[in-house]
Amino acid sequence: MHIYRQWAFIAGPLLAAGLAASMSFYGWDAKACWTGTVVMLCVIWWIFEPVPIPVTSLIPLAIFPLVGVLPKEEIAKAYGNDMILLMLGGFMISAAMAHSGTHYRLALGLIRLVGGNSSRRIVLGFMCTCALLSMWISNTSTTLMMLPLALAVIDQSSDKKIALPLLLSIAYGSSIGGLGSPIGTPPNLVFMQEYQNFTGTTVSFTQWMSWGVPVVLLMAPLAGLWLTRNLTYVGELSMPQPGPWRPEERRILIIFGLTVLAWVTRTEPFGGWSAWLDLEGASDATVALLAVITMFLIPNGRDGKLLDWQTAVKVPWGILILFAGGIAIAQAFVASGLSKSIAEQLTMLSHLHPLIIIATIALIVTFLTETTSNTATAVLLMPILGPAGLAAGVEPALLMVPAAMSASYGFMMPVGTPPNAIAFGTGMIPIERMVREGLVLNFIGVLVITLVCYTLVP
Repeated sequence: MHIYRQWAFIAGPLLAAGLAASMSFYGWDAKACWTGTVVMLCVIWWIFEPVPIPVTSLIPLAIFPLVGVLPKEEIAKAYGNDMILLMLGGFMISAAMAHSGTHYRLALGLIRLVGGNSSRRIVLGFMCTCALLSMWISNTSTTLMMLPLALAVIDQSSDKKIALPLLLSIAYGSSIGGLGSPIGTPPNLVFMQEYQNFTGTTVSFTQWMSWGVPVVLLMAPLAGLWLTRNLTYVGELSMPQPGPWRPEERRILIIFGLTVLAWVTRTEPFGGWSAWLDLEGASDATVALLAVITMFLIPNGRDGKLLDWQTAVKVPWGILILFAGGIAIAQAFVASGLSKSIAEQLTMLSHLHPLIIIATIALIVTFLTETTSNTATAVLLMPILGPAGLAAGVEPALLMVPAAMSASYGFMMPVGTPPNAIAFGTGMIPIERMVREGLVLNFIGVLVITLVCYTLVP
C-alpha cells in the first residue's frame, strides 16, 4: 500500500489539473473548474491516504475562499455547523462514559441478559450489545471496549471455533448499530445536513430513528445467524464481575438517559418540549452541549468531575474537520452549478422504478465504501444525489438515505471501517475469511436497506 500512496500523492494533483483543463476546454467557468479540481484531488487522497484524511479535508476549506468559489463567511459556517456541534457533543458524552467505565458495565449487563449457555448465544449477545451501544457511542469506541472482553471469552471457552465469529460479531455489530440514531455514525449527520440544505426540511432525531432502527433490528440478527451457522457448542461461560455501582457511573447514566430523552422529545409529540417552552432556537446540538457542560460541573464522587478536559480533548477532531470539509464541498457544488448540471444528466432516474433506484445506489455505495472512508463517501455523494432527486422529480431522501446507510455497511475489507481494522488487527482473522463472510453480509445489507427505505422513506 505504501507504493500506492506514493503514486497517489503525485497522481492526485496531476489528475486534478487534467480535469480542470478539460472542464475549461468545454466551457465551464472558473468556479466549476476549481470545484472539480478540488473534489478530484480530495477523492484520490481520501481513497489512498498519502496524507491523513483530515489534512486532505482542509484543502477545500483553504482553497475555495482563496479562488472565490465560496466567501470566507460560508467557510466559517461550515466549521460552526449545527451538525458538527452535535457530533462534537456526542463524542464528548461518549468519552465521559468510557472514562467512567459506564459503557463497560452496560455491555456486561446486556450480554448477561441475552445469556451465555452456548457459543451461538454468546456471539449473538456480543452482536446485539455492540449494535445497541454503537447507536450512542462511536463504532470505534464500541469495538475497542468490547475487544478485551471478547478475547477473555475466547481464552476461557472450550469451543475452538468461536474466535473468528466472535471477533467479527464485534466489528460488524458496531457498524450495524450505528444506523440506529443520528449520532451513531457521521454519514447519518451528513445526510441530515445536506437534506436540509437542498429541501429546507429538517429531519428530526426520531424521524431518522424510524428509518434506522428497523434496519438495525433486521440486520443484527441476520448477521448473527450467518456468523454462527457452524457453531454447535453448548456450555456455560463465566463472565467478569463489574462490582457494585459507583457514584460517577450512576450520574453519567442519568445524564445520558436524560439527554437521549431530550433528543427524542425535542420536536415530538405535539411539537415537543421546544415548542411547549417556546425555545425555537433549541436543537439536538444544544442538548448535547448542555449535557457536556453539565458533566464538566457535576462531581464524580471521588476527586474530580464527571468529565475533564484531559478526557474531552481526546475526541476524534479529524472527523469534525472531514465533516466541515464535506459541507464546504457540498456548498461549492451548488455555488458552482455542478450539482445542477449533474442532476440534469440524471433525470433518467424518473423513468426507473424506485426499488431499482434504491437497490442500485445501495449496491454501489456498499462496495465503494470498502476502500473509502464512509464519511468521505457520504460527503461526496450527498451533493449529487440531493439535486438529482429534485431534477428527476424523485423525493431526494429516497436517493440520499440508502446512500448514507450503505456508506457504513462495508463488511469485506479491513480498511472498510475502523471496527473491521481493529478486529483484523488481532491477527486471528484471515483476510480471505473476512472477505468471504463480509461479502455475504454486504448483499444482505443491500437487501435490508433497500426494503426498509422503499417501505418507510417517503
